[in-house]
Amino acid sequence: MARIEVEYFSNALVRPVTFRAVIPNDFRAAVPGIQAPVNPHMERPMKVVFNLPGYTGGAEWGNEMLAMKYNTAIISVYGENAFYVNNASPSGQFQTFIGEEMVDYVRRTFGLAMKPEDTYITGISMGGYGAIHTALAYPETFGKVAGQSSALIINQIAHMKEGEDNGVNNYAYYRFLFGDLDTIQQSTANPEVLVENILAEGKKMPDIYFCCGTEDFLIEPNRAFDKFLTEKGVPHVFKTSPGGHDGKFWMEYTPKVMEWFFEG
Repeated sequence: MARIEVEYFSNALVRPVTFRAVIPNDFRAAVPGIQAPVNPHMERPMKVVFNLPGYTGGAEWGNEMLAMKYNTAIISVYGENAFYVNNASPSGQFQTFIGEEMVDYVRRTFGLAMKPEDTYITGISMGGYGAIHTALAYPETFGKVAGQSSALIINQIAHMKEGEDNGVNNYAYYRFLFGDLDTIQQSTANPEVLVENILAEGKKMPDIYFCCGTEDFLIEPNRAFDKFLTEKGVPHVFKTSPGGHDGKFWMEYTPKVMEWFFEG
């Protein structure tokens, strides 16, 4: 198992950045007299899961045993509380950083993520929004996307006014990241707009999976996105079960996300 921390200069963020890669590129030889289990995932090229952590970061997502089980590299990169979108700063082009630059770097450096069917993206909370938004912004790059407890808050912060906040951050923060909050619902910051663009342009929709705990403060925005996709006729998987916005729920669903990616 290769565990690598990489630093390179990001032109999208105009500074050096680091990311962590887990690459299961070594396997134990067969032991005489012991029948090794058959793993069909070893019969295909290695796939890649780009992982986007949530607001303030937190524990790095990705179980090394799951990476080995499914013959997939996991690339974890943090979005600096910036929702993985291109913001008003020339040095804050996080959508470009993840959806274009990081993918290109992984392709050139490791020879991985060469095709959409080998390239997946996932995230938790802010990272769940980032994963869904990025996959829909680059449907020709990502074959599958999964969001856990995704911060699909665009409709909730629309029309927020100066001095207001939503319990996580304030108007100035969201205004800087997303632009005019009075028109944000019609902008490409809104995953619903990106879905409509894909449908209008006849592009292939990434496969979509998302989940949320029924006690999570983000459950209603996730239910609303499920309803929107259903009304648009977009195939997707939406799962709920008892749980909050916490590690217990994510520990339960991380193996389920991996199973959906590779066996669903």
